[in-house]
Amino acid sequence: MQKLAQTLMWLMLGSLGITKEDLNWPNNSNSTTTTTAAIQLNHYPACPDPDRAMGLAPHTDSTLLTILHQSNTSGLQVLRDDGTRWVTVPPIRGGLVVHIGDLLHILSNGLCPSVVHRAVVNRDRNRISIAYLHGPPSNVRISPVQKLVGPSQPPLYRAVTWNEYLGTKAKHFNKALSSVRLCAAAPINGLVDAKDQNNNNNNAVKVG
Repeated sequence: MQKLAQTLMWLMLGSLGITKEDLNWPNNSNSTTTTTAAIQLNHYPACPDPDRAMGLAPHTDSTLLTILHQSNTSGLQVLRDDGTRWVTVPPIRGGLVVHIGDLLHILSNGLCPSVVHRAVVNRDRNRISIAYLHGPPSNVRISPVQKLVGPSQPPLYRAVTWNEYLGTKAKHFNKALSSVRLCAAAPINGLVDAKDQNNNNNNAVKVG
């Protein structure tokens, strides 16, 4: 799974012209590994009144990438970029779902935006998902790659380690990305803070 996650990450970064020489951590003498990872198992019991319950609240992941395997019960939903509609991601037998996390959002200076998603419960069926959380070494500072920064595109975020960002996420939840932003007024590919997005569209968000 680590190899798959690294391959996917480099495909995304490579599309932006980024190479391994542009990043510090593969050659960082203070790091004993090139990545950090964790596995998370989620169980969502059936709920007789799913409209009055939430399996997992809207959020973005704190990772570089998250690779998710779902059981054959749907429940994963992602928020469209315009914040107006929740889109159900149907489970596909043998398929995996890839979420871009906040650290890749920071690393790409917002060009690879993290995705707001949630889990809803099912009236009749249990749902299980397994998430592979892929990140950098915990002591490596992540900041926008220099190749993506210039006079017309300043760095949007300050440098953070994964450990530091996890602490920020625990304190500020969906305000975490905004809290490490350097240019508060700078556009981020049409995205706004996830919590603001949900609040501003509380009466407008639909499921489709």
